[in-house]
Amino acid sequence: MPVKALINAAHGPGSTCLAFSPDGSRVYTGGADTLVRIWDAELGEDQEPPCVTEANEEVTSVAASANCWLSASKDSDVRRYEAGKDSLQGLVTSAGGVPIRCVAVDPKGKRVAITSDEPTVKVIDLEDITKMVILRGHSKAVRKATWHPSGALLTTCGADGKIIVWDISGEESKQEKVIEGLLPAVSDTEATEFDYDCSVVWHTSGQYFFVATRTHEIAAISRSDWSKSSTLSDDACTGGITALALSINGVYLAAAAKSGVFIWSTQNRRMLFRYQGANNAPVTQMAFSPSKNLLAWTDAAGDLTRWPEPIPSSAPDPVKLSAGTHSVTVPVKRKSTPTLFDDDNVALARTEKEKVSAGLDNDLGVDLDNDDWILDDLGGGMDDDGEATRLAAEGGVKEMVSVTKAQPAFQPGSTPMENKKRYLAYNMIGVIEVTDQDTHHIVNIEFHDRSARKSYHFTDHFRYDLASLGERGALYACQPEAEHAAHAIYKPYGTWGAQADWTYELPAGTRVLGVAAGGPPPTKSLRERRDIDIEGLGNVVIATSDGELIFLTGSGIERACLSLPGDFVAMVAGGEWVFVVTRDGSTTMDGSQNLTGRLIKFDDFCILQKEALPIPKRHTVKWIGITEEGAPALYDSSGILHVMPRFRIPLSATWMRVLDTNKLERREGKHESYWPVGVAGEAFMCLILKGRQEYPGFPRPLIQELPIRLPFKRTDPKEAPLEEHFARESLLLDVLRDNLGDELTSDELGARELALDKELIQLIQHACKTDRLARALDLARLLHHTSSFGIALKVAAFYHLLGLQEKLEALRADRLDDDRLDAARERRRAIQDDFAPIPAPRLPAANGGASSRPKAFQDFCPPPALHRPGLERAAPSMEPPPTAAMRVEYTGTQMTDDSTVFGGDGSSFSFAKDAQMDDFSYASPEGKRKRLLDEDAPRAPSPGAKRRALGESASTARAPGAAFSREYLLGAVPIPGLALIRPSIIGPNPFARKPGADANGRNPFTRGAEINKAVHKSDSFFTKVDAAENDKGKRSAQGKVKPKEKKESGRQTTLFGLPPAQPAEKKAPGKSKKKAGTPAEDSQESSTVTPKEPQTNESPKDGDRQVDESSQVPTEVETQEADVDAMETEDPGSPIEWPPSPEPRKGVLKTAV
Repeated sequence: MPVKALINAAHGPGSTCLAFSPDGSRVYTGGADTLVRIWDAELGEDQEPPCVTEANEEVTSVAASANCWLSASKDSDVRRYEAGKDSLQGLVTSAGGVPIRCVAVDPKGKRVAITSDEPTVKVIDLEDITKMVILRGHSKAVRKATWHPSGALLTTCGADGKIIVWDISGEESKQEKVIEGLLPAVSDTEATEFDYDCSVVWHTSGQYFFVATRTHEIAAISRSDWSKSSTLSDDACTGGITALALSINGVYLAAAAKSGVFIWSTQNRRMLFRYQGANNAPVTQMAFSPSKNLLAWTDAAGDLTRWPEPIPSSAPDPVKLSAGTHSVTVPVKRKSTPTLFDDDNVALARTEKEKVSAGLDNDLGVDLDNDDWILDDLGGGMDDDGEATRLAAEGGVKEMVSVTKAQPAFQPGSTPMENKKRYLAYNMIGVIEVTDQDTHHIVNIEFHDRSARKSYHFTDHFRYDLASLGERGALYACQPEAEHAAHAIYKPYGTWGAQADWTYELPAGTRVLGVAAGGPPPTKSLRERRDIDIEGLGNVVIATSDGELIFLTGSGIERACLSLPGDFVAMVAGGEWVFVVTRDGSTTMDGSQNLTGRLIKFDDFCILQKEALPIPKRHTVKWIGITEEGAPALYDSSGILHVMPRFRIPLSATWMRVLDTNKLERREGKHESYWPVGVAGEAFMCLILKGRQEYPGFPRPLIQELPIRLPFKRTDPKEAPLEEHFARESLLLDVLRDNLGDELTSDELGARELALDKELIQLIQHACKTDRLARALDLARLLHHTSSFGIALKVAAFYHLLGLQEKLEALRADRLDDDRLDAARERRRAIQDDFAPIPAPRLPAANGGASSRPKAFQDFCPPPALHRPGLERAAPSMEPPPTAAMRVEYTGTQMTDDSTVFGGDGSSFSFAKDAQMDDFSYASPEGKRKRLLDEDAPRAPSPGAKRRALGESASTARAPGAAFSREYLLGAVPIPGLALIRPSIIGPNPFARKPGADANGRNPFTRGAEINKAVHKSDSFFTKVDAAENDKGKRSAQGKVKPKEKKESGRQTTLFGLPPAQPAEKKAPGKSKKKAGTPAEDSQESSTVTPKEPQTNESPKDGDRQVDESSQVPTEVETQEADVDAMETEDPGSPIEWPPSPEPRKGVLKTAV
């Protein structure tokens, strides 16, 4: 059952103060009524305490030691009294008309720290008040002072909001640390908040202290790095904290707020007990009794409240020292400055360490052999040497190691758990909030654009501590716990398929260090579950403690497992790549983190960029992300925002400073910091944190936009803003231009470039006006459009700058000759060529490594045929035997799978299927090369063939005894020496004989040529010349009865060694029905070759029939027209005379009978 609190009306309304005597038997209180009362802690409410009335004004502070007690008031005097009594012993000091605000006696009771409305602090020796040390560092009044348990440090809190830690252990005092932003700055001394107890409360271990912050929280500040290590807060404790008090053993911390008095545990940072009574006025000061379970405080109403037994008997006692709950402070002594290896001080340090260990019993009055004592929370943390000192003392080698603490891995956009709430992700897409419900977590996802994605929440039983919010889905990961292994789960936002969520399990003992979800932005809303596009569900990247970087698709397909080159720090994913930050090696001794960033592409897992992070020494990375345009960005603890604009150029991009938040105009006179969220265009999206706040709290603050300004140093009011805007806009245009591809421009880019040209014209005009021509020329080189040069020329002409005009004209001509976009495209192609894949080396041939090149004195085979594009392969000429049927095997690229029957006597001549040619070096008779068969050439009729009328079938039109296929007539089957007619012109024969038209089978269009006449053609240039001369002769002989014989010219050789064609004989005038001199005759004569004399079909030796081509090869259309004209005009009964066939060549073809 709780004990009733004792309340005494000690003073009148106003500011009050309180202090216990070192033995806890007395309670000293002072108030606005200028009185100091001495209360007996053992008595109840009905006591009448003695009063001290020497003060002339309000008593502001009281303090007690073993020998005396002190009081301070607004009358500027500090008075000393006998311990436990009201007898005045004298004045300690006087502030000269300035109110005294606080007096604090050190733990040994030998010195007192005095603060006042002056910005200085006095430290006076109580035994000799002439020994005084003045500390200067505050800019306004100093409100409170507190001693470190060792007495070596003094902490002061000023009205300027600063907490200054003073090192006064030596002869000269110095500032150890200045902490800003924790305390509220209260300049008005008459304000109620000025009377609150803002003093820091050191823990008995001396390793940290508690302070009430301006954000109505209790912060624990670590002495090792003077940073906030933890925060004490509870939903029941609301309003500003007005006073703090620590139990004598350091187990409990009491805090007074507007909502009541609360007691916290300093070990688990949880609130344990609460005062059940009501507070009628704000508590101005409170303290634990040093000898009993008692908590006392005074308030603005002037009442003294004593709460007996605030700690229940079931809990550890607040006074007694128990196992595992108390600590003993080891006095910290200033060490001498070490040398590089500190070899000279090794023995001295060892001696001092032994002295400290031996003197702990006397100084502290404890038994160090007792296991119930915790001697020092830091252990050997205060010794800079540690193991190296021991090795050096024993004759070993002392190693130099880095003293820079490595930055641990972190997830961008996440915060630690405070008040059972935290942010798992906070970016430009949305927010992931987590609420701790002791047994489980509630995860809530909110999106900034609710029209594109639907918010949701779920219950988390795995306590996910890592998350990434991507364009296509959210990724969560948890650490291994008990028998459960670590795993990651991916939840796409919208999908047309069922069971889109999937889980990726990791091996036992593997931890997840970081996750990233990427993907292209959606083209449509993801609120509905439907097939919206074909971009997929994005990409997932997981970094593990095994040094792996695992790549998966949005559907859970494992694609790659990369090895991390160093310690993982952070990563973030975009639409096409993932940006990974690692520590390649260790930190340096001068404070560098040695961090490297890599851009790894999703499509081929190659490194697009690799660059060291530009983090200043003794600073860390606070955030990494991607801009709205897709460029990597980072923000460090020094307040600098960096962006990599030309990241699409492989291994060539650099980091550029785009914003220095320390130079923002809004920050002047304010204590604030910025928590990055993203970068959109020319705006830095962030959350503004007040004071020393490091992370955003709840409720969720609004995102603020800060304009990006390049940290240029020029201050010219006209030129500096234009130059900065031009550089910033050019940087953004470079990013947009790299995203376009080979176009390199668009309507939007053109308009923005034109706007930049206008700004450049203004700068050129200002340069011309101030007669800085070199600057004007440099600005002209930056112009984008050639039309802008005309305006620049007008500006130069206006100022009569002829020399500048000439140079601008040359620049414009240069720009007109070489387009800047074409040059940019060439540079881009050159870059692509530089980074093209390197082909693998050629492997040896499959024939055992034998080389295809002939080796001297080893290869006795005939040389291989050389392929000459100008000299195509020759086609052979064949002549079938006169009597015996022979089967000639002939193959080549010009042959088809068909057979044609020749001969008037029933002998057959066919081309075998799938036969192979052994040698391509066939030649015509007399060693002449032949034209390719696929070239157009006029078809020569076969022996025994006759022309048929329109509509006549092939069987009826065929001459007796001659087997002639329709494919041969139409040219579908290649015949040696004849060209292949294209299939596109193959159709029914318009000259085919109609059925029944001629019973005797005679072709009315035949010329009466003998059957076995050879066709001799040559593709000689000189033959064409002879044909032209013959044509002239024909024209001159028109109208004569008898043809004039032309003398035979000398033998000529063609370009390829072929004999010229024989001159054609003139036909008798009586055999032609056509008028002389008509165009039809000219066409007929120029396209028809008439043999000089008939020749039999008998072969002199082997009976092979040789067929050659004509040198004059007309087109197919011309040949057909000539044939039609000839058939219309000539006598059907006139025979066709053919030129004699050349002599056959032995061994040309393989024959088979």
